[in-house]
Amino acid sequence: MLFKRTPSPHIKESISVHDMMFMVIYALIPGALASMYFFGWGVLFNLFIAISTCLLTEAAILQLRGREVYSTIQDGSALLTACLLALALPSLAPWWITVIASISAIAVAKHLYGGLGFNPFNPAMVGYIVVMISFPLEMTLWTSPMGVGEGWPDFSTTFNWVFLGMLPFSETVDSITMATPIELIKTQLNQMHDIAETRASDEYSALFSSISGTGWQWINILFLAGGIWLVKKNVADWRIPTAFLISLILISNVFSVVDYSTNSSALFHAFSGGTMLCAFFIATDPVTACTTPRGRWIYGASIGALVYIIRSWGGYPDGIAFAVVLMNIAAPLIDYYTQPKVFGDPDR
Repeated sequence: MLFKRTPSPHIKESISVHDMMFMVIYALIPGALASMYFFGWGVLFNLFIAISTCLLTEAAILQLRGREVYSTIQDGSALLTACLLALALPSLAPWWITVIASISAIAVAKHLYGGLGFNPFNPAMVGYIVVMISFPLEMTLWTSPMGVGEGWPDFSTTFNWVFLGMLPFSETVDSITMATPIELIKTQLNQMHDIAETRASDEYSALFSSISGTGWQWINILFLAGGIWLVKKNVADWRIPTAFLISLILISNVFSVVDYSTNSSALFHAFSGGTMLCAFFIATDPVTACTTPRGRWIYGASIGALVYIIRSWGGYPDGIAFAVVLMNIAAPLIDYYTQPKVFGDPDR
């Protein structure tokens, strides 16, 4: 038998929390730039508000807990939470939505349980859920993507709306916002319009691309590219995103084959909303995800199934945050029943 031979030393290089967090942030950059291109200044404002609020909240709570502030903030965990949260929020979310979500993520979901490494739930997704449940109307304020109608509003219009709640005399919220493709299809199905009819209509056809939605497919492709880089660098475990995508694609493909008029295709689900952001950047959180090899397959596949269920029959448009948090609850139980056998122990 031939074995792979490598020169010594045979010790894997360790990676610090700081390095891991910032590698994930670097992998987010292409998708974040695409989000800014397709959805405008609001994405940049979300990032600015979320980063400022998360870092200030982290510093304040560390001070209250008597912990070292400067070195802890430098680990990048609060910064990563802010970036994930900002990219998940609508591009025209008012500033106070982002502030509430950021405080909830850091103060409640993270430090209430002891800080980094002790939190049972993904902080960014908890922050998202808090504002989604509390302010559902404000969580639908997505601009028209670049290439649809007049595209996103200019800097001054976006700034005045996000920070002051004001619009030009000739503008209304409805005139500068548009439903996402996932939300639009769900709404049109409730009004007895099938998917083919919705995609072909003069009013909505520009919102859809050949794969999913205008802009959304490129954002997801770039998050996919960043995620593959993380897997290659061994920062993210490949099992969770693989299981998540296989589960989501298989289930959506089965339903679309049974009835394509009321069920979107597998490619649509794979490249819409926050699918790739969830697969590689959210579900793979090492603190809140499963840790055993078999458990990660179950964990990722279950998130994929829940995302499809919530998207298709739930009351919320995307469902990723709820799916992730529900599986965060189940992660310890899955790990308990999927622990690998101990070598040489006949009882295991």
